[in-house]
Amino acid sequence: MKRALDVAVSLLALALLWPLLLALALAVRLDSPGPALFRQERVGLRGQPFRIHKFRTMRAAGEGGPLVTAASDARITRLGRVLRRHKLDELPQLLDVLRGRMSLVGPRPEVARYMDLYPAEARSIILSVRPGLTDPASIAFRHEEELLAASPEPERTYIDTIMPLKQRYYLDYVRTQSLRGDLAILLRTAAALLGGVRA
Repeated sequence: MKRALDVAVSLLALALLWPLLLALALAVRLDSPGPALFRQERVGLRGQPFRIHKFRTMRAAGEGGPLVTAASDARITRLGRVLRRHKLDELPQLLDVLRGRMSLVGPRPEVARYMDLYPAEARSIILSVRPGLTDPASIAFRHEEELLAASPEPERTYIDTIMPLKQRYYLDYVRTQSLRGDLAILLRTAAALLGGVRA
């Protein structure tokens, strides 16, 4: 049922949103030199690596810097700030959902460098499900980039403070997941994006 929901919703969303996706891809190309899409290797189901897709929000020459991004990061383009603020850069991940690499709801996929920092038992539980577009941690840390911008050491803050809290959300999700729960998370995510929820 979960996979059927993923396929149905991602297909419908792509069918409805393709003009917006095309317009955003063109806008990214016009805003700064480089490709419209950004691809990055993340850790997926059962620890298998996959390439996640996003609209590029950074200057192409600046994507090799720190793996966490604060709101004040100079690498972010003018359009990129708008896309990140409204989470529009995540829309291409609907393709990753359709391909079965991700789910609509599940723990957000991490890069290997950070996933390796989780305790082995927690890592095994988190990676027992497909990573998702959204989950309770995504809602709680809706303004993560602003939190990191307030830190003198954003990566250290992410590792020491944010990651342990996300781990709790991830483990709780995996242990209690249900189709009804996923639908509730999708509705809460929509409310957050529309400004109805502020973490």
